[in-house]
Amino acid sequence: MNNSLIKLILQGPSANLSSIQQLTTQLGLAQAKQVAPYAWRCDLPEALSTDSLDQLKTLSQSLQLDYAMLPADIQLQDFKLLVMDMDSTLITIECIDEIADMHGLKSDVAAITEAAMRGELDFAESLQRRVALLKGLEESALARVFEQRLELTLGAHSMLHAMKKAGLRTVLVSGGFTYFTERLEHELELDVSHANRLEVIDGKLTGRVLGNIIDAQAKKSTVIEQCTDLGLPTSAAIVVGDGANDLAMMSVAGLSIAFRAKPVVQAKADVALNVSGLDGVINLFQ
Repeated sequence: MNNSLIKLILQGPSANLSSIQQLTTQLGLAQAKQVAPYAWRCDLPEALSTDSLDQLKTLSQSLQLDYAMLPADIQLQDFKLLVMDMDSTLITIECIDEIADMHGLKSDVAAITEAAMRGELDFAESLQRRVALLKGLEESALARVFEQRLELTLGAHSMLHAMKKAGLRTVLVSGGFTYFTERLEHELELDVSHANRLEVIDGKLTGRVLGNIIDAQAKKSTVIEQCTDLGLPTSAAIVVGDGANDLAMMSVAGLSIAFRAKPVVQAKADVALNVSGLDGVINLFQ
């Protein structure tokens, strides 16, 4: 994103006037204007130098702030599609890890999940390995995870409300499972959801996934297909994710947001939110 006029958005649950002033003063920036309860905007005449950018990263981390540098005139109305990952993004848990916990295998499955999200394992292969470990588990375990452990990420409702109000199509695409995405689609009134379908026979998981696996390429294809359906380029899409399997779909988006993401994802995204809730997405357009 190149634009001669740039805005710096600083935000976070512990953000206050004192911490914002400390950061802008040390960087020699103009006074920031508060644009939301925990967000400030500072307009920059030009991009920060490499040294200043390094200092910004260090200061924001020490002050527990998220920062984003974006074109000054970027607006939510510039976009028509929001595509979200589910696990550890829209929701706070990794569903497969919690399902495995019902089978006494959380640590085994979680270790594979973590490696896959860091990009160290092929996602499809890692999913098949993890699902195979769930063989024989009662399907009712999925309901227990949904009812007892699944929680929306802080700020999710606010983000979705703003997106819908602005007329964006809301899409949930996950390397997780349809059992959860379909229920979230219904409860949150999302427009579309895609995920993997677990095979269940006689009320028990078989340890297999039905159909094609929703991997990184499938996620990217979802963004492209949804934009094609809307008659728009992929630059009209906002993509939010946290793992390496989200990088492909983020690469074609007009705005990519790494949410509480792995380092490899943060390094390539347009924006990284590490301390803010999902409502921090909306503050980017202030």
